[in-house]
Amino acid sequence: MTEIAVPDGSWTFNGEMLRVVPGGDKSVHELRKVLGEVAVPLEAIASCAFEPGRKGGQLRLRLRRGADPLSDLVAGSLSAPADPYRLAVPKERAGAAQYFADEVRDTLEIYRTPSGPCEHHLLPGPAVPVSATAGDGTASFDGERVRLEWTGFASSEKEQAGTQEFPLADLVGVEWKPQSGLGYGTLRFRLKGDGPGGSPQKDPRCVSWGIQRFGGATALVGAAVLARLPREQPEEPEQPEALEPPAPAGDTHDAVLRRLAELGELHRSGVLTDEEFSAAKQAMIRRL
Repeated sequence: MTEIAVPDGSWTFNGEMLRVVPGGDKSVHELRKVLGEVAVPLEAIASCAFEPGRKGGQLRLRLRRGADPLSDLVAGSLSAPADPYRLAVPKERAGAAQYFADEVRDTLEIYRTPSGPCEHHLLPGPAVPVSATAGDGTASFDGERVRLEWTGFASSEKEQAGTQEFPLADLVGVEWKPQSGLGYGTLRFRLKGDGPGGSPQKDPRCVSWGIQRFGGATALVGAAVLARLPREQPEEPEQPEALEPPAPAGDTHDAVLRRLAELGELHRSGVLTDEEFSAAKQAMIRRL
């Protein structure tokens, strides 16, 4: 078991699952608080890295395309504070963060986990019901129906259209874009037979906001819908990818031995406690 806990949150990895828990500090972004704990299976992970910075750095988890509805919806455009797959790490914990990233990386290498696109979601997406207010409206989804209600910032066109409700069966897509420059941030729902849609301020199928922070947790509503929309299936689906480690080939054996040497150095330098070193060493030895 490998774990790192900092004010921004905690990540725990047991070789099969990486659990992401947001911190309780008031500075933690609303989206991460609403989303809560996320359990990421090993086969959903494309990579994990520690990115050093002036004041410490960040742990960054990248998931395989198609594995997670939220990641697919935002396409890398969430700001760092809102991204549940980034963890701000203070300078004094940089060594532990690097060790954590190395553990995940080595496990991916040993199990030869694929990094290409997934044919189906490996994460369930945000729990429902889920609701978020941003700019000119509130979007909510209960698992069967999307509801848009307008705030005092809504245009006359949206006010005239009134509250909107869309059954999940009528939806064919959902789009989310952050606010950027003079452009509006948007959460837009696509219905069967829809045209291209008008400006976000006037489109009654779209919640829009003009200030970045007003995007709030809107991406979670969109991701919850995306998770429940049907996905195109290949004509001949491949067999599920096995996660059982292969027989210890020479390169795998060498990778484990190199990692054991690295663990010893981290223990001697004080980055790992006696208990952390013992647990990590036993986990690596079991992979031989």
